[in-house]
Amino acid sequence: MIKVRVPATSANMGPGFDCLGVALNLYNEYGFEEIEDGLVFEDFPKEFSNKDNIIYKSMLKVFEVCKYKTKGIKIKLLKNDIPIARGLGSSSSCIVAGLVGANKLLGNKLSKNDLLNLAVEIEGHPDNVAPALLGGIVIAVIENGKTIYEKIENKNNLSFISIIPDFKLETEKARSVLPKNLTYEDSVYNIGRAALLAIGLNNGNNEILRIACKDKLHEPYRNSLIKGIDLIKKEAYNNGALASYLSGAGPTIMIIVERLDCFAKSMEAFLKDMKFSYKILELSVDIKGAIVIEGDK
Repeated sequence: MIKVRVPATSANMGPGFDCLGVALNLYNEYGFEEIEDGLVFEDFPKEFSNKDNIIYKSMLKVFEVCKYKTKGIKIKLLKNDIPIARGLGSSSSCIVAGLVGANKLLGNKLSKNDLLNLAVEIEGHPDNVAPALLGGIVIAVIENGKTIYEKIENKNNLSFISIIPDFKLETEKARSVLPKNLTYEDSVYNIGRAALLAIGLNNGNNEILRIACKDKLHEPYRNSLIKGIDLIKKEAYNNGALASYLSGAGPTIMIIVERLDCFAKSMEAFLKDMKFSYKILELSVDIKGAIVIEGDK
C-alpha cells in the first residue's frame, strides 16, 4: 500500500477570492492499493464509503485520462486531522489525494501540471487544490482550460492561527449568500489589495498586510453566518495580529502573526466568553504540498 499525505489549505486569502491560497502543516493521510476486485474503504465513516466518495471519483479521473481499467481499489483513511466544512480544504485534500494516489499506482504517468488541471476541473477553482498539491502560498488563474500559477514567498516565515468554530458551514450555503453582481468599485478594491498582498508577502513587508488582506467580494456577505467574527478580529489586532481573513468559505477565521509568543493563549481567554466554542491551531506554511510516502506495506 502506498500512502499519500495532503496538507490543509486556507483559500480566499484576503482579497484573493477563488485564486489565492496557502498550504498549512495540518494533514490528512490516505492509503491506496489495487486489489483483484471491487471497491473497499477502510476506516472511513459509513456515509463516505461508497462510489460517490470524492477520493475514488478523483482516482477514476486519472484512470480515464490514462485509459486504464482497474480491477479493484482499496482506499484507507490513515489520518484525518483536517476538519470537515470549516474552510480548511477538506474536500480539496480528498481530490488531490485521489489524483496523486491513482497517478502513483500507474507509475506517475501524469505531471504535476496535469494533476493540477484535473484537480481544478473537479473543484471548479484553484485556490485550494493548487496549494494542496504544490505547497506554499499559491496564486492561480484559469486560462483556456489551463491553470497558470506562481508561488509567493513567505519571506518572514509568518505563522497562521486558525480559529475554528464548533459548527460547520457548508460551501453551498456560504456561496448562496454572495451577490450575483459586483460593482466596479468593489472589484477594483480587491484587485489592488490582491496585488499588494502578493508583493507584501514576497518582500517581507508586514506593515501593509492588514490593509492588503481586506476584502469586499465575499466577507461582507458571509460574516453574517459567523457569529462574533468582528469581535474576534478586533481582539486579534489588539493582541498584535498582522492581518486576518475568513478562511475559504468559513467559518474558520485565519489570523496572520509574526511571532506566536502568547497569542493563542490570549485569544483562548477571550474566546471563552463567546457564544460558540472555538478551537485554536497554531500553524505554519507547508512548502511540500501533497507527497507520496512509500514502503508502508
